[in-house]
Amino acid sequence: MSRYLFVVLTAATAAVLVLSVVAAAREVELEEHLKPFEFLLGNTWKGTFSDSTPENPMVDVARWEAILDGKVLRGSHSLNQGSYAGETMLIWDAKKNSLVYFYFTNAGFYTQGTMKLEKGRIVGHEYVTGHESITEVKAEMTPLKAGGYMVVSSYLSGGEWVTGHEAVYEAVEDK
Repeated sequence: MSRYLFVVLTAATAAVLVLSVVAAAREVELEEHLKPFEFLLGNTWKGTFSDSTPENPMVDVARWEAILDGKVLRGSHSLNQGSYAGETMLIWDAKKNSLVYFYFTNAGFYTQGTMKLEKGRIVGHEYVTGHESITEVKAEMTPLKAGGYMVVSSYLSGGEWVTGHEAVYEAVEDK
């Protein structure tokens, strides 16, 4: 009896492992409104900020993945190996008829915003909670014909819009 139970459990464990591998390997179909972001998936992206210097390097590494059966995109990034990092969750909100996102940081603040497509660019506007001076952020992501993408941002601080960062991201090999 115990030998029979061992064979059944071994077969069941093998079946679970095979199904897990198959499920992980299947390609997820993105929700229609998330398809403009498809070019981001499957790569690790590295961007050097335009104001980076050898004395004060500003290098961001980002990765995007489709989760929850393609209904949500999750982006994570790490500036200067984690000195600043954040996670974005992006989803289509049918009631708002808009892409909405939440961004959480290791600096203790978070944002909520919307994204839309404008003339080949992805434009975001977010409201900041928990930051001492920044209350809003605007950003544009432009896919580049040669591959990669450019991000330009500005933020509202003290009632004035201030130039934020600019970076060009290129795909890098995962290590």
